[in-house]
Amino acid sequence: MTGATPAETAHDHDHGDDCACGHDHGPAKPFDTAALISARGLTLMRGDRLILDHVDVDIHPREIVTLIGPNGSGKTSLVRALLGVQELTGGEISRVERLKVGYVPQRFDIDRALPMTVARFLSLGHKAPPSALSAVLAEVGAERCFGQQLSELSGGELQRVLLARALVANPELLVLDEPVRGVDYTGEADLYALIGNLRDKRGIGVLLVSHDLHVVMAQSDRVLCLNGHICCSGVPETVAQHPEYMRLFGPETARAFGVYRHHHDHAHGLDGRELRGAHDHGHSHGDAL
Repeated sequence: MTGATPAETAHDHDHGDDCACGHDHGPAKPFDTAALISARGLTLMRGDRLILDHVDVDIHPREIVTLIGPNGSGKTSLVRALLGVQELTGGEISRVERLKVGYVPQRFDIDRALPMTVARFLSLGHKAPPSALSAVLAEVGAERCFGQQLSELSGGELQRVLLARALVANPELLVLDEPVRGVDYTGEADLYALIGNLRDKRGIGVLLVSHDLHVVMAQSDRVLCLNGHICCSGVPETVAQHPEYMRLFGPETARAFGVYRHHHDHAHGLDGRELRGAHDHGHSHGDAL
């Protein structure tokens, strides 16, 4: 791990019950040395508004962590902080040395008057040969888009091209902020399944920000529910039943989750971590029926 990166004013004391949010943060936990990114006590103030309140995050290799929360909950601010482009009021972040991150932004607006092929777009800032660019397009199921104009792509095609661009540099961590904008329901499920396959094939860590709870939680190893602070976290079925989750998204949303079964050669603890030596052959997760 690299040394921790402190924010301008790091807090090193226990807030206890006097914290503005009313939460007892307790003593700071040590960094997780097995994580690609380990963040502790991330705090962000804008004027007198508290955007992030002592948020802890760990993202491990081969793990899909999904960040959910209502509009204005601080999701994008937290992602920007983890990427190192958001100045913080307090907290520290430790990253694996020379960590390579691939990023798919929440919005990508195309100038329809600008002529640019997908191949040219993928090559910007990269020295990869055309064969490598074609291969990464094939990996995301968009090989036929290679010679097309960006302006001619459908919503689903554009999202796959953006994903391919994020993968060109062979990142260790893939960060996707609302990756299914402009994609229909069937395309959403396919895209999330693709992200899961990429994790399995490449062994990368994934941080996924989404509102699409009905689909995304089925693909997640661990879910963080954010509303300024981490309200609840754990494996999907645990979070979907948590009172804070129900309070934020409503009992109807929580009840919309059915149960699907799949087989593992391992079991998870409530925090989403794999329990070594344990075997679970009927593990349940929340999924839309």
